[in-house]
Amino acid sequence: MSQPIRFDLSRESVALSRELGASVIKTSFGPHSEVDGYRIGLARLSKPPPHDGERHPDGDEVLYVVAGAVDVLLETEPSQRVALEAGDGLIVPRGVWHRLEIVAPAEILYATPGRSEARPRRRGRAARRP
Repeated sequence: MSQPIRFDLSRESVALSRELGASVIKTSFGPHSEVDGYRIGLARLSKPPPHDGERHPDGDEVLYVVAGAVDVLLETEPSQRVALEAGDGLIVPRGVWHRLEIVAPAEILYATPGRSEARPRRRGRAARRP
């Protein structure tokens, strides 16, 4: 018989496999370890992410702002800036490069599919604006 597993999203993420099984994994912000399914977690953000954008070639990413405010910059044609506040959510389409700008310290619940690709942040470089 399976046992319930308690977890803390402030320190851990949950991997939800394609077969809909769940397991607890350590949280790290930035490019995540690969999960054959989705990685679900809570990011607490008060400074810029450690990368200059990311994309997810395996599927759409779901973002939900629990507290605070962020702008999501999407490298689409034309580029887009989506302002999100507590209670707002956004589905980032598969493969679209995107990054977050912190408007107010934020907590974001995310469901990230499979692999993540990220561009390193360049030192001394001003943030790009679409």
